[in-house]
Amino acid sequence: MKPIQESVGKKPMLGWAIFLITLVVVFLLGLLASSIMERRAESVFAYTPQVKHDQWEPRNEVWGENFPREFETYYETSDTSFRSKYNGSAMIDMLEVDPRLVVLWAGYDFSKEYNQGRGHYYAIEDVTNILRTGGPTDENDGPMPATCWTCKGPDVPRLMNEIGVAEFYKGKWAGKGHEIVNPIGCADCHDAETMNLRISRPTLIEAFERQGKDISKATHQEMRSLVCAQCHVEYYFDKKRVEGANYLTLPWDKGMSVEAMEEYYDEIEFSDWTHQLSKAPMLKAQHPGYEVYMKGIHADRGVSCADCHMPYKSEGGQKFTDHHIQSPLNNVSNSCQVCHREETDKLIQNVYTRQDQIIENRDKLEELLVRAHVEAAKAWELGATEAEMKSVLMGIRHGQWRWDYAAASHGGSFHAPTEIGRVISTGIVSAQEARISLARIFAKYGFNEEVAYPDIATKAKAQKFIGLDIDKLNQEKAEFKKNLVPQWEKKAKERESTYQVKM
Repeated sequence: MKPIQESVGKKPMLGWAIFLITLVVVFLLGLLASSIMERRAESVFAYTPQVKHDQWEPRNEVWGENFPREFETYYETSDTSFRSKYNGSAMIDMLEVDPRLVVLWAGYDFSKEYNQGRGHYYAIEDVTNILRTGGPTDENDGPMPATCWTCKGPDVPRLMNEIGVAEFYKGKWAGKGHEIVNPIGCADCHDAETMNLRISRPTLIEAFERQGKDISKATHQEMRSLVCAQCHVEYYFDKKRVEGANYLTLPWDKGMSVEAMEEYYDEIEFSDWTHQLSKAPMLKAQHPGYEVYMKGIHADRGVSCADCHMPYKSEGGQKFTDHHIQSPLNNVSNSCQVCHREETDKLIQNVYTRQDQIIENRDKLEELLVRAHVEAAKAWELGATEAEMKSVLMGIRHGQWRWDYAAASHGGSFHAPTEIGRVISTGIVSAQEARISLARIFAKYGFNEEVAYPDIATKAKAQKFIGLDIDKLNQEKAEFKKNLVPQWEKKAKERESTYQVKM
């Protein structure tokens, strides 16, 4: 092999080529070194605390001083511009979209107002404005218990720490309005010292303990779903556990399936309300998102809630969790396409197909339940006895529980379409069996006519059908917002002015 000097001497261009290549390599290595040093500097800056606060600091803005990227993306939950085929981030009047809901919830506060929820940023504002929370005139007035604040923001764990969990669950919703003012945010899910994920709501810890499980042993990936399960679950208020308290409880003692929770409720003879028309002891599913997710393929494959609803993103060389909690359909590239290689339009259409198929049968179940409630009211009118109606009312209870489990799970038709389809089919069976029993009762009392389906084509007509005075409810809400809410805001401002934050 010839020495390099000899080769270069014979071919001067080779020498220039080697020189230029060496120059380019040195330049690129310099850029790489510079980039590494810059990223290290950014990393030190990004995770150097700017303020010092304790675990019970409820103001998201204060936590945001130390984690500006996460906080900025969290603030994007205020964006209400996204709309998918059925839902999205904007407020949607679901009673107007589907007036049958008014009849299904007759006698319950959901018949007054029920909206497609907006982002976490609006948690306090929306629960304050909705007609369901009424128009209380003072701290001891109104239809809702204080427990209804539990999932609305980081003031909740702060207040639980100050007065105790059971004490928090006591009293009226209006009694703690001046305490709960910061919307869902940092302290709900994070440890102030380590920023590790943490469970801040005792009800989830207690539910695990009753099943013989230790939630503190959960992996980090499991925690990326469990922090969501603090709120996105089915629950009820146990009024027997602590005197004077509506103790928040998850009905998981027998399992998390629709049948297991139904059996639990039946065994303790619990009902959320008695239906205004049918007199059935009803169950109102809250939002069993976690339970339904656990029945689906993504949970089976170890995919967490955050993987799809809060995917990782990079900015300025920093990889972090996107805290713009939203539908993956508005962020397909960072959520779905991390695993799935299909085109965006194809993936979105796959979701819509599942939703279409589920909603078609769910709508049929809704119609059957409306008919069952109206027909049951007719049976009472004819003189039916409680003994004759017992199986009818239980069929209505079970049928509507299954419908509500499917409807309130928010995304269930995608999270676990096979399970939701099964649940709806069993609900149809329950509703139809109840109506068959009603037909026998009609025959016994000599009634052989069809019970007319009510004119509930609009929300206004449906609310009139069940006798709701919406004008009065709106007036009471307006007076509440005018008189009591400013008092809450004043007290909250005075309290927060005493909080100490170290710079």
